[in-house]
Amino acid sequence: MAYKIVFSEGAASQLEGISIASRNRIIKKLRSIAENPQRTFERLSGRKESKLRVGDYRLIAIIMHDEKVVFIIAIGHRRDVYKR
Repeated sequence: MAYKIVFSEGAASQLEGISIASRNRIIKKLRSIAENPQRTFERLSGRKESKLRVGDYRLIAIIMHDEKVVFIIAIGHRRDVYKR
């Protein structure tokens, strides 16, 4: 059973601010990982969140295994996404 991808309001607006080519690349990657997200997401050290690398962009998410949900908290360029 595939995981459901859910965006926070902030992450949805951040996704809209990204170029169309990068946005399509992120969406394509999310569709491909929906079956088994723990294989591609990497846990952030000292935090409960995980990150997904897509080119120069990073997606910060919480993976809820019991509910089969990947909750995307933030999307941003790798230079400043961790500052939030």
